[in-house]
Amino acid sequence: MHPFRAAVESGGFTQLGDLLAEDVVFHSPVAHKPYVGRELVGAILLGVSRVFEDFRYDREIGGEGDADHALVFRARIGELELEGCDFLHTGEDGLIDRFTVMVRPLSAAKALADAMAVQFAAAQRELGLA
Repeated sequence: MHPFRAAVESGGFTQLGDLLAEDVVFHSPVAHKPYVGRELVGAILLGVSRVFEDFRYDREIGGEGDADHALVFRARIGELELEGCDFLHTGEDGLIDRFTVMVRPLSAAKALADAMAVQFAAAQRELGLA
């Protein structure tokens, strides 16, 4: 099991930053421009943890020691069910240096964008980034 998945499944969202490279690049399913940096991505992940309900990983693609992993998940935002995938790339130092998320359907992606607009700002304030 990838350490990121283990941290999420144990509720350790505050530990996720320790798994990210300082210059991690995060590609959001709802924003065109990537986000760069451990603190900023940490704020995004904290916001997501507050938006998704009944979050669970269904499967993991990639073996131990592989640089690339895909973590397939399901969750809800209100009444909307969504499915998605976290694509993680780990650098030679063992830290996640590229993180891409995709979700479907479009209605859930729109709901995610709306909810994250509020939660991301709150998480940035909470972490002293805004």
